[in-house]
Amino acid sequence: MPILYDCVILTDHRYLNDSKTDSYKHNVYYEDRLVHHALEDLGLKTLRLAWDDHLFDWSTTKSVLFRTTWDYFDRFKEFSIWLENISKQTTLLNSEALIRWNIDKHYLLDLHEKGIHIAESHFIEQGAQVTLAQLHHILDWKDTVLKPCISGAARHTYKLDLENLNSHESIFQKLISNEAMMLQPFQHNIITKGEISMMVFNGQYTHAILKKAKAGDFRVQDDFGGSIHNYKPSDEEVAFAEACVKACIELPIYARVDVFEDNNGAIALSELELIEPELWFRHHKNAAKLLARSIKDKLANEN
Repeated sequence: MPILYDCVILTDHRYLNDSKTDSYKHNVYYEDRLVHHALEDLGLKTLRLAWDDHLFDWSTTKSVLFRTTWDYFDRFKEFSIWLENISKQTTLLNSEALIRWNIDKHYLLDLHEKGIHIAESHFIEQGAQVTLAQLHHILDWKDTVLKPCISGAARHTYKLDLENLNSHESIFQKLISNEAMMLQPFQHNIITKGEISMMVFNGQYTHAILKKAKAGDFRVQDDFGGSIHNYKPSDEEVAFAEACVKACIELPIYARVDVFEDNNGAIALSELELIEPELWFRHHKNAAKLLARSIKDKLANEN
């Protein structure tokens, strides 16, 4: 089959179509359309598909751009096999190496070794014979957050304290028998000040969003009632975000750097999102144009 497309934008089946009644789905569709139009304006032939479209011949596109493939972590085994197959047929943006590195939160340890200040973290490997009470006693932590090492949308994320460890022990044992988990001290400034998301394309910062949890919750994701606000980061915050991206195993074409002020008052990395992060193009349309230009340049350099 001849090459028919320059870049296919990837979503999942839930977000293929626009919605007049669901603002969340509309925003997903609208932001992907901004990228679609930015690519077309540069003369790139573009298509938007669900990543698990079994009818499409992936060898007919020069590249695929991961955007809103938000069911991958619920179908990880299937996604992993698909990822391996598609990487042999076309260029992945970001690359398979970056995606596989970033999927597992152990990547935080790699960044820490390169001098990036991360949230204090303790990793519990799959099959570990340990209880929540033992962990909190050994680490001398009182208020914590437990989450899987491969996760998204706050899946199986729990706020723990010394009073509720027993009630979470059963689910912890079930989880740890199947996957690695991580435990972190609860970061109080995320509740009071929020979490900052900074968007970085090809190493260059473009814009930022401040995410705040709703009253009574600790999760800033809009899935759980969190709110977003425009934010102007300090020069120090921008420099930190760009340093995080440059410390990756290779330079990603897009990245979202989530940071917060830790319990000691220092800027710390919460997450580095390189797979399918929400990038809030609707708040900064020029970022979609910068991403499109970076994609065109990358494809040109590969020819």
